Order: sequence, then structure tokens, then C-alpha cells
Amino acid sequence: MSHSDSLEAFPVISEITVLWADEDSFAHVNNVAYLRWCETGRVEYLRRLGLFPELPPKGVGPIIASVTCHYRRQLKYPDTVLVGTRVTAIGNSSFHMEHRIVSKASGETAAESEATMVTVDYSIGKPVRVPEGVREAIATLEGRAFDS
Repeated sequence: MSHSDSLEAFPVISEITVLWADEDSFAHVNNVAYLRWCETGRVEYLRRLGLFPELPPKGVGPIIASVTCHYRRQLKYPDTVLVGTRVTAIGNSSFHMEHRIVSKASGETAAESEATMVTVDYSIGKPVRVPEGVREAIATLEGRAFDS
């Protein structure tokens, strides 16, 4: 495993089994599966922070504003992936997350993704400042400070 394939800088790592149904007619894992895996990583990260909203959402919670995915290698069934998730920056009302998907079979990075999460007050449907408690929880989970 090369340095770029390492997950040691990611505080949350989700292990996900590649399903046979994840493959498409091109005989590789369909691109949508990668985004679902990143979603799983985000949900686990937010749960560890205590930021995953109750359902239906009320009060302050996150909503995804954008997501990009850079596909590096094809994946095939059978395999298991490790999805590393971390926060890379915290803004006023948003924070940026990064995901790295690594194949357990090859040890290589299959994809890298970035997501922007906006903190909203669901009662009024508007962005609000990322709460101090959330900022502190992220810093604790990440083991480092962030500029505010």
C-alpha cells in the first residue's frame, strides 16, 4: 500500500462489502455505489459527532451541498472496501469532508471524494453557523484544531 492509499489520516473508517449487485453490465462496480459508500462514511462520522439529525430532522443539522468523486481504479465483486472519512476544513456555516475508498483486495485507492456539508436550522430552512460544540467535537475526533 502506497502512502496515497493509506487511511491513517482518516479518523473514521467504514468497512463495506462489495455486493454482486453493485456491478453493472460493464462488469465493474457502478459509479453510484462509490457515492453510496461515501454516504455511509459521512453518516458514521456524523453519528460519532452526535450531529446526525433525528428523523424527520428538526433543529440544527447538516445537509449536503455538493459532492465530487474522482474515480481512480475499477472495482469488481468480490471485494471489500475501506472508506476513510475526515473533515478537512470548517467554514462559517459549512464544513468540507474528504473520503478515500481503498480496495482490501488490492490495497489501492479506488476513488477519492469531497463533500461540502452546510449546517442548517431545519425549523426555518436556512444555513446557520456551525455550532461551537460541533466544531469542538470535530477537532476532538480529528485530533487537531481548525481555524474558525
